[in-house]
Amino acid sequence: MVGAWRKDAARGWRGPPEAGEPGASLFPVRLLLTVGTIIVAVADPLASFYEKAYTSDAHSALRGERWRALSAEGKAAHAIALCRKAGLVPESVLEVGCGDGAILCELHRRGFAERLEGLEIAPQAVAIARERPEIDAVELYDGERLPHSDGSFALGILSHVLEHVHDPAALLAEVARVCQAVVVEVPLEANLSARRRGKRERATEVGHVQRLSRPAMRAIVAEAGLRVAGELEDPLPLAVHRFFARTSAARAKASVKWGVRAGLHALAPGAAKRVFTVHYACLCLPLESRAL
Repeated sequence: MVGAWRKDAARGWRGPPEAGEPGASLFPVRLLLTVGTIIVAVADPLASFYEKAYTSDAHSALRGERWRALSAEGKAAHAIALCRKAGLVPESVLEVGCGDGAILCELHRRGFAERLEGLEIAPQAVAIARERPEIDAVELYDGERLPHSDGSFALGILSHVLEHVHDPAALLAEVARVCQAVVVEVPLEANLSARRRGKRERATEVGHVQRLSRPAMRAIVAEAGLRVAGELEDPLPLAVHRFFARTSAARAKASVKWGVRAGLHALAPGAAKRVFTVHYACLCLPLESRAL
């Protein structure tokens, strides 16, 4: 996540997209982020949610750290796969919204890029990330213009950030100003499962103001003045589906759920995306790409 908190939902915001528009929002929204002149709407519970994520009791904090490390394995693998397929070998990486640095650490473990840096708005997350020797630098981001010059980094990463912002194209364009290529990852939540009441409430709790589809993401990339150079989808591995299962019955249920989802996505990916959430990642390049 990026942005400076500002309780000012009544001024300077045109309201949510109409139903059917790319990135139709989950609302109500009672809080805004400002990124320079960009107005970014965020659900009110989000601030407290992320505060708790890094300042909870020792047991919950350890579990959260394990969850972020597990999730980072797939996210790092997606970024590496997209770059390799495009023939890109970036020497420097900037992750905007890096959290506690889990993805950057996983990239380091896999020997990806010589320099790894991050920007993050949560002070507790920055403090944790700065303690990780795998990461070269982590800065507390105040939500204004990215504090780097044009083309400073070979690769930017926006992993599970754009679903939190009201104007994702503007944020993507700003990251692309600083980075010669950008990997974006988001959950595709324009599906039947995500429309259920419990799923909608959870999405709102964690600040998802976009319900994205693959066409919506492509439109966002185009609006940012970029092109999609590569893309992939992931219904998520078994370990992710089983992580929060605490009983044998729950683990069995999670295993069945994973099997059904993985199988349907392999056989009929279009149908799968209409039924349940998958993760989507894409490599975004300028219309006239520069050498990395």
